[in-house]
Amino acid sequence: MNAPARTLSGADGLKRLSVATPDQPLRLDSGRTLENVEIAYETWGELNADKSNVVIVCHALTGDQFAASPNPVTGRPAWWDLVVGPGLPVDTDRFFVICSNVLGGCMGSTGPASRKPDGTYWGTDFPVITIADMVRAQIALLDRLGIENVFLAIGGSIGGMQVLEWTVQARDRVFAAIPIAVAARQSAQNIGFYETGRQAIMADPNWRNGNYLAEGVRPERGLAVARMAAHITYVSESALKRKFDRRLQDRTTKTFGFDADFQIESYLRHQGQTFVDRFDANSYLYITRAMDYFDIAAEHGGVLGNAFKGLHTRFCVFSFSTDWHYAPEENRQIVRALNAAGCETSYVNIETDKGHDAFFVEEPEFWAGLRGFIDAAAGARGLPKRSAT
Repeated sequence: MNAPARTLSGADGLKRLSVATPDQPLRLDSGRTLENVEIAYETWGELNADKSNVVIVCHALTGDQFAASPNPVTGRPAWWDLVVGPGLPVDTDRFFVICSNVLGGCMGSTGPASRKPDGTYWGTDFPVITIADMVRAQIALLDRLGIENVFLAIGGSIGGMQVLEWTVQARDRVFAAIPIAVAARQSAQNIGFYETGRQAIMADPNWRNGNYLAEGVRPERGLAVARMAAHITYVSESALKRKFDRRLQDRTTKTFGFDADFQIESYLRHQGQTFVDRFDANSYLYITRAMDYFDIAAEHGGVLGNAFKGLHTRFCVFSFSTDWHYAPEENRQIVRALNAAGCETSYVNIETDKGHDAFFVEEPEFWAGLRGFIDAAAGARGLPKRSAT
């Protein structure tokens, strides 16, 4: 393991750490290498004496490293403050929690919006990356921090993909894992949805073949449409009906035009517009492409169970009944493969009408399941019990 490195903090207040240099480049699945890579990250809680209480939180597609504290750049609140914090299932009074911005992201980690060594923006010259590449960078981050083992890796959606990859790639370093609302490989339907979004971005005249930052413009319309299309897949039909149905937006009659007549139209337009203020369009292309390439069985003879053979990690897989982005059956396929490999595995399907995004919102049964599994795993790890509240 490499010696601990100094954490850098830029003018934007983001903590970064160099995880690849010309002498030790990051090797990518594409065959290319990156010689200068910084990963931005945040931590909460205290590292115990033997460094056995580390929790890795892996963020979803449009997330960042600010899982449990406000983002100082965007001003947005923590995205998982219902789960990560003092006394919560991922208890920061008990664990040392690390969340990093993924490789290819746009909140401080090296990605297409970063500058090359010559000072120009990477844009689409940035190499195409995979989920495995993201995890390689995260492992390198922990190496630089001097942390060998991980008590728990947890995350939902693309975060769940990273959790699965953590257990396979760092197989002797992860004690427990909670992949949430995920699949072991991207479905054709999801590839189709994300390709629609990518084409919307690339069709925007301001995309400029990916060189928009150098030219001082942004493909805001294309990125907004991409966000709108994807967001529909994150919520269930029943939730949309309950929240919006066919109710009109601030009017009593239809306009017989193409304004936002319906509340759902206004809602999606708002989602798209607020997204462009905080996310980079090229990062969206690269991260969604990494999701499309994800197929954890492919490197193991096409048999998912082979990926998990010999693992001593204990798993708890969570799914949501109305999630059609990563349906419960896709999560159960992971569970069956883990069982076939002889892994200690639990599975919880939460009955909810909130769809894929249920892990972000108030869902007490989900929280209780997280708490129960984490407490049991901590006991098996020999960590102190949760303080009475």
